Amino acid sequence: MFEVTVEDTFAAGHYLRNYKGKCENPHGHNYRVRVTLAGQELDQAGLLLDFKNLREVMKPVIDRLDHQMINELEPFITLNPSAENLAKYFYDETNVRMKTQTNGRVFVKMVKIFETDETTATYFE
Repeated sequence: MFEVTVEDTFAAGHYLRNYKGKCENPHGHNYRVRVTLAGQELDQAGLLLDFKNLREVMKPVIDRLDHQMINELEPFITLNPSAENLAKYFYDETNVRMKTQTNGRVFVKMVKIFETDETTATYFE
């Protein structure tokens, strides 16, 4: 099994519903998202996937959230925009695009969201 990983960043605001503490108030993060892909077969160039292609798959998801109040965007109008839910959102959105682009040869293995350098949430299946 082969893996490749790409990280990117975005800045966004959010607040947590049903939470008692400072994070129930609107605030922002400089998020970092790490997407790891996996697959058993390399392409003709000997790559699982060009890093540039993974960045292109991640870009629409990042662009949708960057400099936004996440609570005002679907599915986070009703789904709490926790780091855990953001990790699953990135997983789902990038995995659909990745499977389509590679005819199922490559899939998202894991997504890690960094709210800070010391705090992360991970989603994988």
